[in-house]
Amino acid sequence: MEKPHRVYGLVGYRLTHSFSRNFFNEKFANEKIPAEYRNFEIDHIDDLRLVVEETPELCGLNVTIPYKESIIPLLDEMDGTAQMIGAVNVVKFIPGKDKVILKGYNSDIIGFTDSIRPYIKDHHRKALILGTGGASKAVWYGLLSLGIDPQLVSRTAREGVLSYDELTPRHMEEFQIIVNTTPLGMYPQTDTCPNIPYDYITSQHLAYDLVYNPETTLFLEKCAQQGAATKNGLEMLLLQAYASWDIWNK
Repeated sequence: MEKPHRVYGLVGYRLTHSFSRNFFNEKFANEKIPAEYRNFEIDHIDDLRLVVEETPELCGLNVTIPYKESIIPLLDEMDGTAQMIGAVNVVKFIPGKDKVILKGYNSDIIGFTDSIRPYIKDHHRKALILGTGGASKAVWYGLLSLGIDPQLVSRTAREGVLSYDELTPRHMEEFQIIVNTTPLGMYPQTDTCPNIPYDYITSQHLAYDLVYNPETTLFLEKCAQQGAATKNGLEMLLLQAYASWDIWNK
């Protein structure tokens, strides 16, 4: 007897950039898995309740910008890593006695650390993290786990966070890994990039962009022009997608 149809999906806002749906649906077709993956583009995180009500076949969700933090109050449980990071990008639907339990996980940290690790050199001791959203939290803990000292950068300075305007040549010399966790440069706004002093990037720098569509963002292009090593977020996406599948099925 064939297993009942399962639905997985991606929750976010403006999902035209996402490769997840094609990735999972190709996987399901190739492996003859009776499931489908859908995009759930919602205007507000509270709209997730309606998605859950209207899609009783849901078994799991990925969560993307801008809901990795705001989804947390809607969850019943979180695993230790997601709790520590304070951000969720995977939700598993667990059948309970009276209701379905929504449990949050974070696979971004696995995807990020495993994809950046081969590019880190001995002189890479400190990193600037551009952006302070949900993805930046996974990057923060990922860098710490790799022995890298991270520093957050945002549009507005506050305790523990530098503003873009405060970045000096000394900062650029000292922090030789730069990770963009903002959506700047993401399709269709491909002509945008974080406002950092690119003239001080060198061949000693490693520039990593969580954005993967387009393949080369303006941020990566500007860093490459200065001789930096560059890496986009596609491998991170794939690694976190495999980790998501493992979470949903363990």
